[in-house]
Amino acid sequence: MLYDRGIPKTIAVVNQKGGVGKTTTAVNLAAGLALAERPSLLVDLDPQGNATTGLGVDKNGLYPTVYHVLVGSEPPDKAIHETSLPHLKILPSDIDLVGAEIELVGLDHRERRLRLALEGIGGGYEFVIVDCPPSLGLLTINALVACDRVLVPLQCEFYALEGLTHLLKTVKLVRERLNPGLKVEGIVLTMFDGRTSLALQIRDEVRRYFPGEIFETVIPRNVRLTEAPSHGKPVMVHDLRSQGAIAYLELTQEVLKHE
Repeated sequence: MLYDRGIPKTIAVVNQKGGVGKTTTAVNLAAGLALAERPSLLVDLDPQGNATTGLGVDKNGLYPTVYHVLVGSEPPDKAIHETSLPHLKILPSDIDLVGAEIELVGLDHRERRLRLALEGIGGGYEFVIVDCPPSLGLLTINALVACDRVLVPLQCEFYALEGLTHLLKTVKLVRERLNPGLKVEGIVLTMFDGRTSLALQIRDEVRRYFPGEIFETVIPRNVRLTEAPSHGKPVMVHDLRSQGAIAYLELTQEVLKHE
């Protein structure tokens, strides 16, 4: 296990399509790991900063953020914030990160800025979870270079498989050229509504095309999952008994078994 050597397990939560439960998955997986008393860091690499507000961090006047870390003006430890969970911290984001895609182009080691930053953090983390933006641009490439695993949230809808194929090609290219140790942690089906035949069909197709890469846990459509971010809380803090909380705790256990 990586942590036996003092190295955290780093997981990029990636899907270039928006609205698939990516940030919800990143926040609640990180929270689930923290509740299991595994010291974790959530890195918000999305300029929308939804993971930041989803953990109750106020973005007004926030300084420094992951943007300042990536461009090298501040050390990562200075930008990390506490959260309401004792074993979970966050490296927050805000709209300034939009400019990073442009600024990084002219910097040395532009694809490795996040990796270099994470190598410089203290804190004794066992897990680092990176919430990526809904694109396959330079920020996401930074996450894929910095992490050793990729977790893909996949909404059960018509275009899901097409987008997944494109994403996995990108992962393959990054593995070949920039990060030989990068592996797929798994694909998790999100926003699942078992009452529709299409959702059942997509689930079966994904399992057929990607055998052994699909998590057993399926994340359902759940009103508590949509409510929790507005309260600045992970779903298991908002409502531990909800179906969404139970599902993400089950996903957490699967991830822990993969160690």
